[in-house]
Amino acid sequence: MTSVEHILDLRDFIEASPSSFHAAREAGRRLAAAGFTQLDEAAAWPVHGKFFMIRDGAVMAWIVPEDATTTTGFNILGAHTDSPSFKLKPKPTTGRFGWLQAGVEVYGGPLINSWLDRELQFAGRLVDRDGTETLVATGPLLRFPQLAIHLDRAVNDGLKLDKQYQMNPVWGQGDAGQADLLGLLADRAGVDAATIGGYDIIVADTQPGQVFGANNEFFAAGRMDNLTSVHAGLVALIAAADKPAANVIPVLAAFDHEEIGSGSRSGACGPILEDVLTRVSDGLGASVSDRRRAFSNSFCVSADAGHAVHPNYGERHDPANLPVLNGGPLLKINANQRYATDGVGAAVWAGLCEKAGAPYQEFVSNNNVPCGSTIGPLTATRLGIRTLDVGTPLLSMHSARELCGVDDPHHLALITGVFFTAAV
Repeated sequence: MTSVEHILDLRDFIEASPSSFHAAREAGRRLAAAGFTQLDEAAAWPVHGKFFMIRDGAVMAWIVPEDATTTTGFNILGAHTDSPSFKLKPKPTTGRFGWLQAGVEVYGGPLINSWLDRELQFAGRLVDRDGTETLVATGPLLRFPQLAIHLDRAVNDGLKLDKQYQMNPVWGQGDAGQADLLGLLADRAGVDAATIGGYDIIVADTQPGQVFGANNEFFAAGRMDNLTSVHAGLVALIAAADKPAANVIPVLAAFDHEEIGSGSRSGACGPILEDVLTRVSDGLGASVSDRRRAFSNSFCVSADAGHAVHPNYGERHDPANLPVLNGGPLLKINANQRYATDGVGAAVWAGLCEKAGAPYQEFVSNNNVPCGSTIGPLTATRLGIRTLDVGTPLLSMHSARELCGVDDPHHLALITGVFFTAAV
């Protein structure tokens, strides 16, 4: 697969994944098409083979080779399926002055102004009272309309949006007392609104991803933080099934809820990854001591998005570390362990990149700009597995529509492919 082929496949994956639930389902569809077997958490699991499981908006996938032993290590690519957005509140149908609007709550840390004046959709899951889940994606339905400059002459001197009162999208006209947004969603999903007991619905962009630039070197789309990493891991794991490998168990761990702290049953602070690793280890006949030895032999690459240098805000970056688009994935480093990379991990990453024939760049924050964090430190802390942090460089991170280089996601997949098939 070339960089262009990879980026077009990433575009299709993003378009099929407007919510974390859709991303997990689409990953599962691709894995099943590649011969992976979906497992039920409530059932007994087979040991050797290609498997995946879905828990809410998270997906875990792995390959257990025939020569795996009780102390075989796990090579884990960690990523997340969620992105900053807005989530539908209870009693969602609102409106005034003849407008139908929706009550939404801010999810994570979106660049709020980037969501203005776009044709957006609702996407996520509807849950019947019997527990049946139905995914829904409405297509273009709503919009956050901006106030005209004629009514706010100072808007270009600084825009501050009130999250409660000014971020209520419009989705139609009529009497809010007579309208039913939940009923509309149920109709779009083909279910009976009267049976719905709960929902997890977010706002997502509808504009397809686009390659552009003087030499078609750029790619813009929504949710690249962090579907670039989920997709790279998915592509690499599917390819790894057909390659000779060292005695390792490759694992794709795509968590949900990273953007709000990972504290959930499907997030990196929860037990989902440990559940999978323990059940695989148990299936191989491992004792508690064997499992700890296997974890000691394991390695996790936490793959998230990172910051490329911004041409208009160069002072916000470290002056000696200025990563660019198409310069390779980032090795993310922070002295205070907001990223989990240490010297050993950095050396492992350098070796993987050399074997893959792919470039990489180092990222460290400006001392005056607080550093974000990822699932990396959480995984290292929970499981004691050595972890490093990497990511695709972006501009406009947490925007409704982010920007990356065409080559970088492909390079991340190539490096991950080496990682999934090599002892580290």
